[in-house]
Amino acid sequence: MKKLEDYVISIPDFPEPGIIFRDVTSILQDAKGLELAIDTLLKMVEGLDFDVVLGPESRGFIFGMPVAYASHKSFVPVRKKGKLPRETVSAKYELEYGTAEIEIHKDAIRPGQRVVIIDDLIATGGTIEAITGLVEQLGGKVVKICFVMELAGLCGREKLKNYPVESAIVYEGK
Repeated sequence: MKKLEDYVISIPDFPEPGIIFRDVTSILQDAKGLELAIDTLLKMVEGLDFDVVLGPESRGFIFGMPVAYASHKSFVPVRKKGKLPRETVSAKYELEYGTAEIEIHKDAIRPGQRVVIIDDLIATGGTIEAITGLVEQLGGKVVKICFVMELAGLCGREKLKNYPVESAIVYEGK
């Protein structure tokens, strides 16, 4: 039986020399890989008391929605600024080469709701750190953060040290 990491295609020297790009789309294009990824994420939240699954654009949608559906929970999308039609709250965060801004609907999280965040990858942790701030600003509580892959060499967990974090695959490098 294949392990989840067996479905990941690693591309050396992309986008620049010395970087190994871990392609999550190779998991998605194989039915068994996709099933294994979702089943693994579901095991991460098994027995956990939570109300909402939240996923950032766009791969957080792909992995978070099936977990929300299978867990009989609601799903909250986190979008890039300007993509949501109703009143929003937003947060800016640092990227390697600048800044970005994300937002969620102001009524997406109710005070006291327990939130699980699901995304495909943790690298530097900036996006998810911004998302935790939005959840807390709306009165929610982040009870777990789940990733399919983690690039441990970029130390993203440091920004999330106040939350339970779990990754299905951990790559030691960048």
